[in-house]
Amino acid sequence: MALPNDALPIDAAADWIDVGAVDRPSAVALQPGIGNRLHAVARLIRRRFERSVRQAGLPITRLQASLMIYIARNPGVGQSAAATDLDVEPIALVRMLDRLAEEGLVERRAHPTDRRIRTLWLTPLAWPVVDRILEINLVVREEACAGLTPAARAMLMGALDHMKNNLAAAEAAAVEPVEPPRAAE
Repeated sequence: MALPNDALPIDAAADWIDVGAVDRPSAVALQPGIGNRLHAVARLIRRRFERSVRQAGLPITRLQASLMIYIARNPGVGQSAAATDLDVEPIALVRMLDRLAEEGLVERRAHPTDRRIRTLWLTPLAWPVVDRILEINLVVREEACAGLTPAARAMLMGALDHMKNNLAAAEAAAVEPVEPPRAAE
């Protein structure tokens, strides 16, 4: 079964290609759209954040910073929930947690009722780092939003939340059932 992002060989896609078509998309249609612009802004925000973290001498990556902020918002969260919510592969999350634990910033604790679950907690040493991350986030956000009125910023945040909710709902509705594995022939 082909997944939505699987590449299709040209011969398999040929039935939907009209080789006789000579019309090309208009110049307007070829201009960068919202996805391109959102990606470009996100990339630049990431770069600014990463540069600022390096300049501040913080021993963390952008993803580790995201994880620390996530744990600060959700103390005691389970590792698998953190991986899911941050859209990170579980093994990558474990590596980040190993590094943060080595730095003395995060600790894993056994869940009080389910020994299979490891909960995540910030250490006292982590809170000054979280404060610094938040300061850097504020500076980068101010750089990105310079010239926007408070009303425009609120509208932007509302529009982004609305788009995120629309896409999350569409994604949830589009979930296809997974086919059970076939028996060996």
